[in-house]
Amino acid sequence: MLPQNKFQDVIFTLFMAFVMVYAMICYNISLNVGGMQNFVFLGAFKEMLIMWPIAVVLELLFVGKLAQILAFRFVTPGKDPAIMLILSISAMSVCLMCPLMSLAATLLFKNAGSEFVAVWFQTTAMNFPMALCWQIFFAGPLVRNVFGFFVKALSKNK
Repeated sequence: MLPQNKFQDVIFTLFMAFVMVYAMICYNISLNVGGMQNFVFLGAFKEMLIMWPIAVVLELLFVGKLAQILAFRFVTPGKDPAIMLILSISAMSVCLMCPLMSLAATLLFKNAGSEFVAVWFQTTAMNFPMALCWQIFFAGPLVRNVFGFFVKALSKNK
């Protein structure tokens, strides 16, 4: 289920950003230490305090609307199947968010110095396949299903 109003959009964004950012932080820490280790799961929460609000603000103020505009160049609401709309918006969101969040991570955590642009490009290139697969196959379906239960539970209580 997708959000139907601004309140739902904020709740959906908070949850989606949490799931995406947490997974991507775990992924990046794992890359930095040479593989997944148990400490990564808890260690990721330190960066979450910084990266999650950045993702939420970017999504709500800029990326969400632009991703829809870009997606609707490929699909037409009301004409194309809902899954095509969802996948198109999800893909466009990753295309926009991955470079932006990689930029934030490069600025805040990479100590790139004079190699800033190269490190940012490498970070984006390393993150993009993971972000796209995680969004399409895991985070997107999980968040939409949980969000659907949330909306149904709220509507039953009214």
